[in-house]
Amino acid sequence: MTLSVLAAAGRNPALPMAVTLPSGELQLQRWLRVLPGQRYVAQAIWQGKTVLAKLFVGAKAGRSYRRERDGVQLLCDGGIQTPAVLDDGYRDGEGGWLLFTFIESAVSVEQQWQVVAGQAPLSADQSAVLGRALAAVGQLHGQGLWHDDLHLDNLLCQGDALYVIDGGGVKAEQAGTPLSHDRAMENLGVFFAQLPAALDPFIEELLVHYLLVNSEHALPLEALLERVRRTRACRLENYLEKAGRECSLFCVTRGPNALRAIQRVWIDRLQPVFDDPDAALEQGVRYKGGGSATVARIEVAGQPVLLKRYNIKSLSHWLRRFWRPSRAWHSWIEGLRLDFLGIATARPLGMLEERTLGLRRRAYLVTEHLSGEDIIARFAPYLDSAPPESELLALDVLFAALRLNRISHGDLKGHNIFWHEGRWTLIDLDAVRQHRTDAQFAPAYARDRARFLRNWPERSALRNVLDARLPAA
Repeated sequence: MTLSVLAAAGRNPALPMAVTLPSGELQLQRWLRVLPGQRYVAQAIWQGKTVLAKLFVGAKAGRSYRRERDGVQLLCDGGIQTPAVLDDGYRDGEGGWLLFTFIESAVSVEQQWQVVAGQAPLSADQSAVLGRALAAVGQLHGQGLWHDDLHLDNLLCQGDALYVIDGGGVKAEQAGTPLSHDRAMENLGVFFAQLPAALDPFIEELLVHYLLVNSEHALPLEALLERVRRTRACRLENYLEKAGRECSLFCVTRGPNALRAIQRVWIDRLQPVFDDPDAALEQGVRYKGGGSATVARIEVAGQPVLLKRYNIKSLSHWLRRFWRPSRAWHSWIEGLRLDFLGIATARPLGMLEERTLGLRRRAYLVTEHLSGEDIIARFAPYLDSAPPESELLALDVLFAALRLNRISHGDLKGHNIFWHEGRWTLIDLDAVRQHRTDAQFAPAYARDRARFLRNWPERSALRNVLDARLPAA
C-alpha cells in the first residue's frame, strides 16, 4: 500500500502492514503513536533491520515532514545525540517519511522518573534522573536550540547514552550561539512545570546540573519559580480540558442518554464493562453495597480494578443531583488533577454518567485497584509508639504536596489513605477541591488535619506523634 492510504486509516490501523517506499518495503509491526490522519509512528522492519518509522500524511504532511527533518538536522549540526536518520523523503499527494535507527532496550527519562517519583524530594535517585535531563537541556541551549515540546518522554536513555528525540519540536534562535536569556528561562519553566510542586524548593539545587553545561546566563530564581507556577497552571488547565473531549489521551462520547470518558489506552478493556456496568458489579467482589455508593473489585483483561456506582437513593436525592456534575465526573477530574500534580491516588481509568434527555441519573467510576493496607490497619501496631520513620516521611510528603497545591480532601478518614508502593495514596475523591487562594485553603486544610487526627484516640502516643509532625493550618 502507499502512504496516502494511511490518511483514512483512522486511529487503529490493523497490523502488520506493508508500505511501499522508493528505498524498499517498510513492514510496520507495532504502533508507538498515532495522530489519526496526520502522523503515524511505528516500530518497523526495513531492509532487514528494525527501524523507527515516522510517517506523515494528510493536508499538513509536507509541513510536518519538513519540520521533523529540519529539527533533526539542527540536533546533528549542534552535536546533540539523536537517533540517526536512515532514510527520508516526501511525495506530493502521498506524504513524507523518516526512518530512524531503533534504539534497543531504551527507556525514556519519564519512565525512569516514575520509578523514583514516590521518594522524598529531592532524593539522590531523583537528582540523578533529573540532573541528567537538565544536562541535556543545557547542551541544547548552549547550541542556541530549544525543544518546544520539552517533556521527559522526549529524552531517551540507553545505558550511559541520552538521546533527544522528536525533532519536530526542536527550534533554533541562532544555531551555534547560546540561547538568549528569556528563551532559556521560558524553556526551563516548561521543564520544571511538569514536575511535582514539591520539587520547587529544590530547583536552585537542580539548576547546578544545567549550569555545569551552559553557564551563559544568570538565572534569577524567583523569576524562574514564577514562570514555573504559571506554566504548571496552564498545563493543568489544558490537561483537564482534554479529559472532557475526544483527543489522543481520552476517548469521550456525549449524548442525551450518557456521558462516557475513558483513558484511551483502556478503551478496549473497559468498553465491555460500560456496556453493562451493573452486571460487572454483580460479578465482582463486593466491598460496599447500597446507600449512596456500591463498590466492587472486578477483573478487566486479567487485571483487578475498582468499579464504583454512585446511586440515586430517592426522588429528593435525584432532584438535588440531576442538574450538576455527577460525583463520578468530579472524582474523574480530581483524580486526574492529583495524578498530574504528582500526588498519589488510585488513577482514574474511566467514568460513565447515565442520562435521560440530558438529565443525570446514576454514574460509574473505574479506578486502579490498590492492594495495600489503609493507614488505620497499617498503624494499628503503633498506637502506643511511633510508626517507622520511612512511613512518617511519606506522610510528610503527602501533606506537603496537598499544602503546596492548596488541595483539600474533604474526608480524611483513615480508610481513604492507603499504603501502596511505598507511598500514601488517596482514594474517595468526591469532596476533593483545589483552592484558588491561601485564605480559602486554610480552613479546609484545618478541617482535613483535624479529621485525620481523629482516626486515633485523643490521648494515644500515635496521635501525639502525628499531631506534632503535621504542619498547622
